[in-house]
Amino acid sequence: MYQSPMKSELVDCGDCPIRHKAVCSRCGPPELAILENMKSYKTYEAGQTIVWAGDQTQFVGSVVTGVAALTQTMEDGRRQMVGLLLPSDFVGRPGRELAPFDVVAATEVTLCRFRKAPFEKLLAETPSVASRLLEMTLDELDAAREWMLLLGRKTAREKIASLLAIIAGRDSSLRLASASGRVQFELPLSREAMADYLGLTLETVSRQVSALKRENIIELQGKRRITIPDFAVLMNETGDDTDGGMLT
Repeated sequence: MYQSPMKSELVDCGDCPIRHKAVCSRCGPPELAILENMKSYKTYEAGQTIVWAGDQTQFVGSVVTGVAALTQTMEDGRRQMVGLLLPSDFVGRPGRELAPFDVVAATEVTLCRFRKAPFEKLLAETPSVASRLLEMTLDELDAAREWMLLLGRKTAREKIASLLAIIAGRDSSLRLASASGRVQFELPLSREAMADYLGLTLETVSRQVSALKRENIIELQGKRRITIPDFAVLMNETGDDTDGGMLT
């Protein structure tokens, strides 16, 4: 994963690590100039709430670095994680006044934020930005369906393998690399966070990670560095039908 850059380094869209995947990926120089005038960067500490459900949102934007969680609080106070936001994912809903979910920083998160009203005006006037946002929204819908399957029907081993595959695949795409063969990445989540988000106990997560390591499906270097010797082997552990399928 990309390390969080200093704000002073994030001054030009051409230097952005998510430029080719974000909502602005199809913008030309005129649109980028407009975005430059409405954007700002903000970094949130791990555990900090970025957006509260039910609040009026004044900004939308893209995750530049880090991982955020979409969560919903139930009447009895329990919280359920309903999705992850990884680098290049979009935060907020143009045209919607109130936020539907809490957005909480799972790690340190840096957002590229756009003032909502000017961004909505840009959407109305720029088909390339509107079409890219629609495409990203449909991808998010697919991801939500995958998350429902992951939480509801998969075994603990399949959940761990699926989460690792999702993060590895996104990390590879940001580096313009293929998630195939030998893959290395930095795991942005602690085992405690993985347990919380997957509905498992910490002991179960540790046991399953150790089993994957023991069977040479993954290799661990330090606390967070993970090597997957053969990505196809990991995919076989996810419980998904990978014949002809594609991880996006």
